[in-house]
Amino acid sequence: MINTNEILKKYGLRLTKTLGQNFLTDANIIRKIVETAEVNENDFVLEIGPGIGALTARLAEKAGKVVAVEIDRHLMEPLAETLGGFGNVQVINADIMETDLTALTAGWDGPLKVVSNLPYYITTPIIMNLLESDIPWELLVFMVQKEVVARMVAMPGTKDYSALSVAVRYYSEPRLAFHVSRNCFIPKPEVDSAVVKLKKRSQDLAEDVDREFLFRVVRASFGQRRKTLLNALGNQPWLDGGKERLREVLQEMGLSGDIRAEALSVEQFVHLARQLCKKTPT
Repeated sequence: MINTNEILKKYGLRLTKTLGQNFLTDANIIRKIVETAEVNENDFVLEIGPGIGALTARLAEKAGKVVAVEIDRHLMEPLAETLGGFGNVQVINADIMETDLTALTAGWDGPLKVVSNLPYYITTPIIMNLLESDIPWELLVFMVQKEVVARMVAMPGTKDYSALSVAVRYYSEPRLAFHVSRNCFIPKPEVDSAVVKLKKRSQDLAEDVDREFLFRVVRASFGQRRKTLLNALGNQPWLDGGKERLREVLQEMGLSGDIRAEALSVEQFVHLARQLCKKTPT
């Protein structure tokens, strides 16, 4: 197991709060993450933010290939040391949000998995970027802030159910794997974490619906949680037919006019968007 404190001291590294650098130091948690991702020699694993390579090394022991994308150039030398013994690891100094994921994963015929201890400050944009990408991922395993995982796995009708919940369930079947104490990191963050496992859906829920329009509907619906769906979504200037058209569709779906966004399932949002896409009769 890599000694994080020794590496930090050797290279005079100061962890940057703005990059959300909290390095995982618990060997048992690292083992459980790799087991959750069911990593084997047939897998291509993309890791985001490897830090000094503690999780990367464990992934490399199991996977066919590991590509680790790290934004902090100061970590390139430590990573070269900690991962130098692995011939199946490639470390790239880049911002994952500006990286061509298709080019990065091109040429691999086996399963593609993403396994990462994500920086808290940019968790949701990274997750959505991966979900919406065209790369043929099979499994996403993330360690993120506990509250974010609660939103990712939330069911309709619960307080944590949100636009993120809908997006995650549209693309995948999410499951909370386990919780992680803040004491497992250097430096210790102010919150606890959790590991979530997202298995890609085998079938697109909405092949006939414009995906951009669908999520525009979802975001607007959750934009003002205290308002009913009729008021939150129905007053959007881009919605053809406005509130009256929305009321008609809700009635067709057997839904009350005072229903709120958190009561709708992913499938109901898909149906709602499908009907709202249709031009209103003139």
